[in-house]
Amino acid sequence: MNRLSAPAAPVAESDPDALARRLSWAGLIPFVGGALLMWLVRDEVRPEVALALSSYAAVVISFLGGIHWGLAMRQQPPPRVLLAWGVVPSLLAWPAVMMPPASGLVIAALALLACYGVDRRLYPLHGAAHWLTLRFRLSALASLSCFIGAAGS
Repeated sequence: MNRLSAPAAPVAESDPDALARRLSWAGLIPFVGGALLMWLVRDEVRPEVALALSSYAAVVISFLGGIHWGLAMRQQPPPRVLLAWGVVPSLLAWPAVMMPPASGLVIAALALLACYGVDRRLYPLHGAAHWLTLRFRLSALASLSCFIGAAGS
């Protein structure tokens, strides 16, 4: 059996491995960079930076919802709460991208925090509690970046 078709091994309750941590921290680069650029670029460029930051936030928020579908797919039948919650972040992020940055980025920041709040309750029930420390740090910095970006818009 190859790696792609092998059954999933049980998840150990330990910190995420080094590669996962590095990739997670790298995922903050567009958040922090976008927030900084909102304050540093000329006025005529700011709408493009705001769109880039808002769009990236929406992609990440949607990804956070998708994790719940991945957790649900490991079980038969899949838990309805995971499937239902899995679509909510995308539904929050989508209108935030279309709103003016001063409000849309605030909605994105709040959605990131809401995702963490839900994950804090659901991850332990599904063997993913070991991700919560990293998730808290990433969510806090990503949300802060969106708030700073909104203030600079």
